[in-house]
Parts: sequence; structure tokens; C-alpha cells
Amino acid sequence: MSKVIVIDGNSIASRAFYALPLLSNSSGLHTNAVYGFTTMLLKLIEEQKPTHFLVAFDAGKVVFRHQEYGEYKGGRLKTPPELSEQFPLIKELLESFGIRRFELAGYEADDIIGTLTKAADAAEDMEVLVVTGDKDMLQLSSDKVTIALTRKGISEMELYDPAAIQEKYGLSPQQIIDLKGLMGDTSDNIPGIPGVGEKTALKMLHQYGSVEAVLEHADELTGKMKEKVKEHAQDARMSKELATIFREVPMDLEWTGMAYQGYDPASLAGMFRKLEFKSLLEKLDLTGASLAADEAEAGAGGNAELAVRVLKPADVADFAADGLDRIEAVHVELYGENPHLSTVVGVAFYADGEAVVLPFDVLNADEAEPVRLWLADADKPKRIYDQHRAELALHWRGMLLKGCAFDVHLAGYLLDPTDTTLSLHALALKYKAPSVEDDEAVFGKGAKYQVPEEAVLGAHLGRKVRAVAELSVRMQAELERLGMDKLYHELELPLSGVLADMEKTGIKTNAEVLHQLGAEFGAQLEGLMAKIYEHGGGEFNINSPKQLGEVLFERLGLSTAGVKKNKTGYSTDADVLEKLSSKHEIVRYILDYRTLAKLQSTYVEGLLKEIRPETGKIHTYFRQTIAATGRLSSQYPNLQNIPIRLEEGRKIRKAFVPSEPGWRIVAADYSQIELRVLAHISGDEKLIEAFQLDMDIHTKTAMDVFGVSADQVDANMRRQAKAVNFGIVYGISSYGLSQNLDIGRLEADRFIEQYFAVFQGVRAYMDDIVKHAKRDGYVTTLLARRRYLPEINASNFNLRSFAERTAMNTPIQGTAADIIKLAMVRMAERLKEEKLASRMLLQVHDELVFEVPEEEFEIMQKLVPEVMSKALELKVPLKAEVSTGTNWYESK
Repeated sequence: MSKVIVIDGNSIASRAFYALPLLSNSSGLHTNAVYGFTTMLLKLIEEQKPTHFLVAFDAGKVVFRHQEYGEYKGGRLKTPPELSEQFPLIKELLESFGIRRFELAGYEADDIIGTLTKAADAAEDMEVLVVTGDKDMLQLSSDKVTIALTRKGISEMELYDPAAIQEKYGLSPQQIIDLKGLMGDTSDNIPGIPGVGEKTALKMLHQYGSVEAVLEHADELTGKMKEKVKEHAQDARMSKELATIFREVPMDLEWTGMAYQGYDPASLAGMFRKLEFKSLLEKLDLTGASLAADEAEAGAGGNAELAVRVLKPADVADFAADGLDRIEAVHVELYGENPHLSTVVGVAFYADGEAVVLPFDVLNADEAEPVRLWLADADKPKRIYDQHRAELALHWRGMLLKGCAFDVHLAGYLLDPTDTTLSLHALALKYKAPSVEDDEAVFGKGAKYQVPEEAVLGAHLGRKVRAVAELSVRMQAELERLGMDKLYHELELPLSGVLADMEKTGIKTNAEVLHQLGAEFGAQLEGLMAKIYEHGGGEFNINSPKQLGEVLFERLGLSTAGVKKNKTGYSTDADVLEKLSSKHEIVRYILDYRTLAKLQSTYVEGLLKEIRPETGKIHTYFRQTIAATGRLSSQYPNLQNIPIRLEEGRKIRKAFVPSEPGWRIVAADYSQIELRVLAHISGDEKLIEAFQLDMDIHTKTAMDVFGVSADQVDANMRRQAKAVNFGIVYGISSYGLSQNLDIGRLEADRFIEQYFAVFQGVRAYMDDIVKHAKRDGYVTTLLARRRYLPEINASNFNLRSFAERTAMNTPIQGTAADIIKLAMVRMAERLKEEKLASRMLLQVHDELVFEVPEEEFEIMQKLVPEVMSKALELKVPLKAEVSTGTNWYESK
């Protein structure tokens, strides 16, 4: 028996998009629909074990049904670009899976599936499962065809054969068409008969059997229904016809072309890496397959024999005397993601075609003191891989690393900020350097990690350090060719040292304050629980979605309209609760409970675990090579993500205090830096004027967009203007704006158009930057940071649209990131030049945090905003607002 799976591609992609939160990879490409689609494919392959597989897509907006009824699907809103851009990725994904896809101009996916299932009905030994979110497909059910309707997004399905349809609706599959004919379908703009819903339509069909029979017996109906049926008889006939799936699509029905042979591991792994589906790579154990494919494609990269010496303590003196002055490259091998806790496996040096490896115990021996001094000497230039991590890891073992002249890891990021595979293995492949084996193949992964025997370790680290030497030459030339040499050597490279110094310093954290907040939050949580139990009619597990759903929707009888339901009960996610918050007092208590519970677990308990006992401080790790825009990211722990919208969240900052008695925390925050960059880049006269006059930009925007005076701008107008201002910077669509402001898509569209009508310079910039991107294939920041946009000239509209939005916002976001990085480098220089004891501790988005002794307080209040405001000269003033306090909370 052949098992055929047919998926309604548009339906499932759409359901996946709306079921999952917006996800995106490091290049900003949205991936939530692709991820949901992928998990469904994997589940179907595992559970159903298909012999044949096909995914059908709609080929366009106009189909043959429009000839009969021009308003067919006329009420549908335009597909959000966040979803549209994912269809090409889904189709590329299907190729990686080895699954055939089909679409044909003039026909919908339903018609393709209808034609396939009709053929299956006529064939022998054929069983078909149709996966869709569209109830219309139930009309295709037969003894050989089962319809799987998705529920709870796409994670669960209800199976319908003719018996199941009869049980639920009391109808045959064919009568599903009559049901649609009577009740219509607002999503497809099929009219049906006004006032006839599913309940009424089912009653009519149970009595009369079909649309035609209902119309014939219209005189037997009573009241207004009789009039409506007679008046709209033609609409009912047309609606039934529109709802009838066409099953004669001219297509090749050769089943062998749909045979499913399984996926190619290397192809699928490559796709997962592009999409950054790391969990799926691990789940399917595809990492090795992907890397092997990379190696086969790139070739060996000119591997020559490499002499490697692994030193013993007794050998170090000769090496130090003879070899250190000849060193071309250094590599520090670490184990562990958090460099503050990483194990130093060893250090490798490369010179004159030979690699010398010192395992950590040798590097740590007394005999290796000359080597450690060389590593610590800032006047000894070193080419290295990921100097930042290496410096931190060595620091915690009492060793210094200074004098980085070139960082291969950092250069790889700058040359392509969307590349997430910046390992030496991947970089060697990409730049055709001598190959380096993947670390997992040498050390293993996770619990299986172990340092191999000396000869294997030496050979691996030797190849790595040789790659550093070769890559640094090639990458330096590439940076110069692309005009990023200055950005690299004057900003990014010195910044890595500044960050390492900040991270080694850390920020003093008062554990007692966190314990007090924990007790305070705990008491508040108990009070909230009591109120929730009181309003909910008794105790229950608030953290159980199932029990909470029963209380809200069954015990309290709140409306379930639009609320998803699964086998465990109703959804009680944040979106559902927000919509219900005005319906019952208990809902606001539940939302407050969840917020406090997260603050308690993630930030009170979580930060307590991160305080280093020997310093009493938290030492975060600023990732310099993650965000495609150039922004820094904080990890282990993330100190950029402490919630500050609620007072309880802001209180967490009370725990961050100066490390010396009598010192103060000074915080300096750029004011609306991205909008100021937009004003400069676009040259928009109204924006420039507003900033030069130091006006509130959101009030100014509201005045211009709504056509009112300053005193007429109310809080809601300003809130909407603010959302649009920042939405423009981030390339927001009408869908995104409608979600942010909780307004309709059409209203959001009008708002954006009003904005562009007023700020015409911004519109001109958006148009011009896209033209330049199409011509050049990339965009740059004011400091020449480059981001490539390979899809900018794609024939596919959705891919091209995403690239266009990225072209618009990257120069703005990237320049803002460059400015605060410049300010950090220059602040570090000024602190050193002025011989100040003050220390820079944190960067949080557009904010810098310092600890300052009392005697330097006045100096720093002037110096910090001066340096920040002069980081880069723009047509509008850069403005940094400084505040102080005895802790970070007070300083804000």
C-alpha cells in the first residue's frame, strides 16, 4: 500500500506564521513560518512514513473562479511581508527535504490537491493524507483519502474520514460544499445566504440534503429566512460552485515523480544552518553531515605538510629563546561557551611553517614564564583568533594577553556580518585556506567532550594556528579592498580590548538587595495568588494552562471567541490574557503574577547565581560578532535585557552598585540616536529642524502627521507617533504597526502613508537607498560597515521585499551602533589620558554605565556627554543625558 501525503502549502505556512511568535535569524530574516512548517514535515515523516510526498501552493492571486465572481477572496488583507518573505524559504526547504512541490497558474492549491485525490480514488493500493487548515478540503474525504485538519496552530491534527464527518456534522463529504454554499465564507468572500450560519445551514441540510433542495423548498421556511433564501438563491448557487474544488487540473499525475526517498543529510543540514535552526541540527544529528558537505565543496584548501612540536616543560626555554621573535600567529584553544568559565586547553604558535603547541599545564609551568610574558606584552604584535574570548579565559587563570594586531574571528564577522559560522573550520573553507578539522570531530560534543591524546591535539591546534596565519593575510587584503580597513583597525579591534577590560572589571552586585527584592516579590506574589483564588472561586495551579483555562472559560465563563483550544484545554498565553484583561479583574492579577514570577526566577534568583564569589561582581560577556547591524549583545548573564518598563523590573538595578566606598554610578544615555541618524542620512528638513531646535520629536511628528498644534497633541497621538517613528527605523510593515498599536491593518497603512507625506525626505531616502542597494548589492553605514543583500534583485517578490526593508534600516541601525562603539573607544582613551580612576562598566543599547570616585564626579559629568556627543559629526546634534546615583537604579 502506497502512503501519499499532500500538504496545502499556503494554508499550513499561514497557520504556522500566526501560531508562532515572530522569529528571525541573525540576518533579520523572519523564520517562524518556516520553523513551524519544518516541525510538521519532520513529524509527518516520522509518524506516517510516506512513500510519496507533495506540497501544493497557490500560484497567484487570480484564478479561474474570478471569471465567475470578480470579488472572490476580495476581502482578504494583503499577506504580511513577514510571512510573504518566508514562502521562498519554505520552497527551498522542500528541496532540501527532497519533497516535490507543485503550483500552476490559474489554479489554487485546493484544486491541485482535489485532482490528486481523485486520481488516488481511482488507483489501487493508494492511501492519501491531506494536511490542511481549510475545512473546505473535507469534501475530498473518501475511503482512500483522510483529511488532517490542523489544530492549535499546526502542532495537533484532527483526522476526518467520511465516518468522522458524518459523526461531527451529520453530512457526507460532498455535502460540505452545500454547507459552504448556504453559509458562505468570509475569508474567501463567498457570499452564501445572509443570516445563515453553520448551525442554520446544518439544520437545512439535515432536512433537505442540498442547496438545490433547500431552494426548491424555500416556501416551507418561515419568517425572514424564507425571504432571504428566495432573495439570495442565485448567491447560494454561485457560492456552492465557488466552494466546489476543481478536480480536473491539467497536471502530470505520474506517481513516481512524487516518490519520497528521504532527505539528503548534507542538503538539509545546510538549510538548517542558513535558517539557524540549531536545535533541529542537533535533534537530527546533522552537524557532521553539513560540515562534511562544506569540505567537499570547498576542497582541501591547499593543505601542505605541517611540522608540529608539542612541548614539555623542559623544552620551553629553547623555544622561548629561539622562537618567540619569529611568531606569525597565536591560537588559544578554549572549551566552554562562557569565556569567564572556559577551560584553557592549550596555546599554539606558528612560525616559518612550523607549529609549536603548549598544553595548558605546560603553559602554566614555571618554565613557561618567558612565554607568558611575551603573551602579556602589548608591544609584541599578535595575529590571533578571537582575542576577546582568549583574553578573558587567560585572565581568570592569572595570565595576560595583549598586543592583538589582527583578529581573524572579528575580521570574518566584519567581512560578512550575516555569517553565523565563524569557526576556524568554516573560515578556512570560505577563504580557501589550508583546511581545519571541525572541533566536534576532534573533541566530541557536550558530555562526550574530551581532550584527545597529545599527538591528535597537537596536530589539530597546529592546523588551527597555521590557518590563523594564512587567513589574517587574506582577510586584511579583503578589508582594504572593501574599504573597511579603518573601521576594523580604528573601531572594532580596539573595542574588543575595551570590552574585555570592562568584563574583567565586572559590576559590583549587592546580593542582599536581591534577597530583599526576592522577599518583596515573594510577598507580592502571595498577595496576588490570594486575589486570584478569591476571584477564581478557589485554589488551583496558576502555572497550569489547563487549570487556568478551566477557571477562566468554564468557571468564570469568559468568552472563548478567538481563543485557541487543544487537547489539554484553552490557550492562556500572554496575547489571550491581554485581550481578556478588560473583561474580568482576575486577568490583570494573573498577568501581574506572571511578570513578578519571571522577575523572581530569571532576575533575582538568576542574577544571584551569577555573582562571582571571589569578586562579589557579575562579569557579563559582550558578544561583538552576533548582530548583523553591528550592535553588541550581552550574555552570561544578559545585562542588556533587564526589564525596565515596570517599576518592579527597574528595582532590579538597585543591586548594581559601585565597587568602592564613596563612589557613585554614572549613566549616560544617547537621546533618540537612531532618529537623529535618520535625520542626518535622509536630510529631511523637518526632522533636522526638530532636532536642531531640541523639540520632542514624537510630539513634533504627531503635530505634523495629525495636523495639530503642540498643545493639541494628546498622549495617544504621541504614543502612535512614537511607534511610527521607531517603526520606520526598523522597517516596520503595516502588519507590524497594527500589532504594536492594536489597530487595523488599513488604519496602520494610512498612518504610514501620512508619515511619508509629511517627511518626504525620509521617503526619498528609503527609495534612494533601495536603488543603491540594487545597483551595488549591499548597503553601508556612515563608517563603511557593509551588509550584503543577495536577494535585493531577486525575481521573487517576497525575498526582494525583505532585502529592500533591510536596505532601508541597516544604515540607520548600523550607524547608531557604530556611534556608541566609537564613544566607548574614545572614553577608554580619555580615561587613560586623563589618568582617571573612573571605570566604564556596561553598555546597554544606547547607554554607558560608569563607576566614579567622588573626586572625579564633576569631571565625569562633563567628560562623558562631551565624548559621546562628539563621537561622530552629524547634521543634527548628538545628545547624551547623564544621571547619577548610589546604584544603577538611582542613576536612571
